[in-house]
This record gives sequence, C-alpha cells and structure tokens, in this order.
Amino acid sequence: MEKRIGVIGIVVEHREQVADELNRILSLYGDIIVGRMGIPYRDRGLSVISLIVDGTTDDIGALTGKLGNLPGVRVKTALTR
Repeated sequence: MEKRIGVIGIVVEHREQVADELNRILSLYGDIIVGRMGIPYRDRGLSVISLIVDGTTDDIGALTGKLGNLPGVRVKTALTR
C-alpha cells in the first residue's frame, strides 16, 4: 500500500484526564510519526499537538481514530495525494 505524508492536528481539553492514554497511543504509532510538537495553551485550558506522519492511509486512519475516541480530544488530518 502506498505511503502518504500528512499533518495531524490534535486539540486536547482536560489533558490530565487523557494524557497517559494519548501518549500510549502515540507510542504505538511511533514508527509513522516523523515529528511532534506539543504546546500547552494554559490561558484556554487546552493543549495543542501537531504531528507529521509518513504512513499508509490505514495506519494514519487507525491512529486518528483511536485519538479521536478519547474524551475531550479533537483530531483533524491533512494528507498528500
């Protein structure tokens, strides 16, 4: 299957409730994560994470699906063609 490069944007509310599970999921998919940047936005009570990924659409979809199922986590993805 063809690999694609993409950007995943993650917004996390109530970080303390999901941080352990979120990091566990990201570790599981570490082989497709090229880069990661996390910014705590304390004034708004949010954390924002951006990922650069290189993987199949199945792998990227599985990652975003698991992240999006966490309570208070919103995920958006943009992929190359």
